[in-house]
Parts: sequence; C-alpha cells; structure tokens
Amino acid sequence: MAAAGRGRQDGSGTGAYLREGVRLPAVKDVAEAVTALIAAARHDMRKEGLMVQDDDGGTAALRADRLGRRYGRVWGLRDCTVEVPAGAIVGLIGPNGAGKTTLLEMIIGLLEPTEGEISVFGTTSRAQPAARLARVGYLAQDHPLYRDFSVADMFRLGRAMNPSWDQGLPQARMEALGIPLKRKVKTLSGGQQAQVALTMALAKRAPLLVLDEPVSSLDPVARLEFMRDLMASVAVTGLTVIIASHVVSELERFCDWLIVLTGGHVQLAGPADDLIDAHRLLTVPRATPDAELPGFPVHRTDDGQHSTVLVRIDPSQPAVQQRPGWQAGPAGFEQLVLAYLQRRPRTAAGYDTALTATEVTR
Repeated sequence: MAAAGRGRQDGSGTGAYLREGVRLPAVKDVAEAVTALIAAARHDMRKEGLMVQDDDGGTAALRADRLGRRYGRVWGLRDCTVEVPAGAIVGLIGPNGAGKTTLLEMIIGLLEPTEGEISVFGTTSRAQPAARLARVGYLAQDHPLYRDFSVADMFRLGRAMNPSWDQGLPQARMEALGIPLKRKVKTLSGGQQAQVALTMALAKRAPLLVLDEPVSSLDPVARLEFMRDLMASVAVTGLTVIIASHVVSELERFCDWLIVLTGGHVQLAGPADDLIDAHRLLTVPRATPDAELPGFPVHRTDDGQHSTVLVRIDPSQPAVQQRPGWQAGPAGFEQLVLAYLQRRPRTAAGYDTALTATEVTR
C-alpha cells in the first residue's frame, strides 16, 4: 500500500497538531480566517516535516485522459481530460445529471471507465487497485455510518480496514468537538454525524480526499463548522481535496481550483485565479454582434438597449479596448461559473469551446 504521508502516527502528528498547533476560528470568522489559516499552518508544517506528501513527488494528484463512462446507450461522462496538481482544493460544479458523481465514483474506484484512463498519484484502478484505493479518502453526500455503532466502534472499524489509520486524529477531533466516543451514531445530530464521517475520511491518511455534496443536508451553522474544520485539516496536512457542491459562494471561499461540468462534458477546468483572469465581463449596445467582441463569447444576456457578455480573452494580450457605449470589467467567480453552467453543453465535436488548465497557463 502507498504511504499516505510522512506525518507521525503516534498521536504526536496530525491529531496533536490539531490540539496544540492550530486554533480553529470561530464560525463567524470563518470567511476571513480560512486563507490565513491554510497559509500559516502549511508553512509551519513544512518546517516541522509534518506535511502529508505522496511518494511520487511531483506526480499529479489526479489525471483523466479522454475519460468516459456509458450507461447503456447514454454517456454519463465523455471526453473528460483534466490534470489536478497535488495540494489543490478543487471545486467540482455542475447541474444534476452533469456527470459529477460519475466522475467522483471513477476517481475512487467504484466505477470503471468505458473509455479513457484515470490515475491517482500515478496509479490506475486497473493496474493497481489496492494502491489506488489507499490513496483516496471519500465522503458521500449522506455521510454513511452504522447507526447502531458507537462513535468509538466506527473508529475501530476504520482502523481495522486502513493500515495507515491515524488513531490520534479521531480522538483529538472528537475531544475538540465535544462528541463523546461512547455515543451511538443514531443519537448524534446531522452536523455531528457529518463530523464523524469527515473524521473517518481524514484518519485514513490518504493524500486525496473526495467529497460529494458533503454539506447539502446540513443547516447553515453546521455547514460552516464542517467547512471550517475541513479547511483546518487541509492546512495541517496538505491534502488534495475535490469537493462537489451546488453552493457556488462556498466553493469561491475555499477552492483554488475549479472544474465545471455540464451535459457530461468538461466546460472549464484550471486554477480559479487563472480562469478568472482569462475572462472579462462586457456591457455593450444590444446591437453589437458577437463577431465584434474581443474574444470568445461564453454567455450573453440581452436586456433592453444593452447586452451583458462574458468573453474569454487571452490574458497575455493588451486590455480590452473601450469603445463608445462599452463598459469592461473583471469577471467574478460566481459570474464565471454561472455563465458556463448556462451555456449550451459542449459536445465531442466542440473542443474549441472548452477552457482547460493547459490553455489558461500557456
């Protein structure tokens, strides 16, 4: 099995660092604290040699090459090509039926591709299924736990099933969260169950953590607490995280990488800041044809005498030239995402309309 990291496993590693080295921010401060927390904690952990790293050094955390999955005659996902670097926090966004769960289930090995290839830190499910499984932690939307088990029973099960299990982490997290180990799972609140499930995924000590709509069933306070604790753990360990969610504002706050799926195809993929820099939001007279716009029109909304258009540009070129009656400004994260979600899905014949990390970093 691949080593999940170089952190200490004797209780003085991740678990102890959560107790002593990182003070979790209050819920009301989470938006402002997360960025500073991640930067500071990762810096400290690198100095102490406690960062979770994979044996493959600079190998991409996730690589999909023309990946596809067919259900009968219907393609759930097709021509998916992405490469996610280690340490990224990836927001995976798309409407229902876009292919998000299909992609996640191929990443964790529950589904095999119909075509193409997928690898996690250089290993594929077909070639090395056990090694690939050891490198991925997974948290499903419904936070599956055995309801009649105690919290301690769940952690004993996790320890028995995962050779790299970090026993100090569950004990430290439950103590910090005030969740008694003797409590039955069925007596816990939804937020507490989500925290136990997250702890199970983190204690596996896998370098890639995959979360499928992890906070969709939680109330706002529990959602913030969950994301706060997740980001604190990411700051400590250097995990690569892929989060599927419909809450765009939440992903904007926490994610530095973005994948947008619609109609079973990747519409957008790459570092969030680079993608934003590659777009401009224009307000132009409604009569302005697309051919006169500076760049590729991604989405256009006509309203009265004017049109609002998100255009894809070449960031290396001079700024968009102002014309009489035109206004140009930067695109926001949410504006970018919604524009790609609303446009007509790309098909196999339309590669030129998708924007990937390779294109934005040329």
